[in-house]
Amino acid sequence: MTRPELVLYETEGGVCTLTLNHPERHNAWNLAMEEQYFALLDRADSEPDVKAIVVTGTGRAFCPGMDSVRLTAAAESGQLAVGNRRPQTYPLSIRKPMIAAINGACAGIGLMQALACDVRFAARGARFSTAYARRGLPAEYGSSWLLPRLIGVERALDLLLSARTFTAEEAHEMGLVSRLCPPDDVLGAARSYAADLAAHCAPRSMAAIRRQVYGDLSRGFSESMVHTLATMQEFAGNEDFAEGVASFVEKRPPKFAPLGPTFGVIGDRGY
Repeated sequence: MTRPELVLYETEGGVCTLTLNHPERHNAWNLAMEEQYFALLDRADSEPDVKAIVVTGTGRAFCPGMDSVRLTAAAESGQLAVGNRRPQTYPLSIRKPMIAAINGACAGIGLMQALACDVRFAARGARFSTAYARRGLPAEYGSSWLLPRLIGVERALDLLLSARTFTAEEAHEMGLVSRLCPPDDVLGAARSYAADLAAHCAPRSMAAIRRQVYGDLSRGFSESMVHTLATMQEFAGNEDFAEGVASFVEKRPPKFAPLGPTFGVIGDRGY
């Protein structure tokens, strides 16, 4: 029996697009989708021709959260499937920039996946919710760690405690998404942004910057400066710097080297 393709993989011009593809359930999350999504993130991370990653959903939904079939089974059994899974913050360990093209409903675990992207484009009118408190659950999957760092403690608590529905426009006002687009344009706008990164920014620089920013969320200032100096030393004599200067002076597109298989990887995909 052929395994359903719950996440689609497409590359063009240095950009990989991952599309959550469960339209009959509005792209609701399940464990098979999770396994495919993380496996395809690993694939995109390892392919030298991929410089940036866009994440979106099929149709008019991004991901409205865990599939209700799974939720019902968990409620009846009294067991949440949290063991033997990679954390929902796993995308933060990917070395390439990730851009969310939020084309519609985005809630619960789907919202967490959007938050694990670096830049978020949202379709006007798209609806968001943390959802957890209205399902009798705590803040899950690292949302209590990441949300306050993105939008501040009070706004994070508002969204988590109330689990209310809010629109892309409010998400933009509070800084949860950075770009608003007409629904038909959100994917194209996200891809154009990703293509600009792929064409003009050094993959090793972007991997290091991603590692610095997410690592510094848990570091004090002094520790951050030590880490920054170590990273600068790591880049000493880097040919990307010479190419970046030369391409700027010569007014031409840069030709940066792709990521090597181990650059920026520390331990088991952690930073």
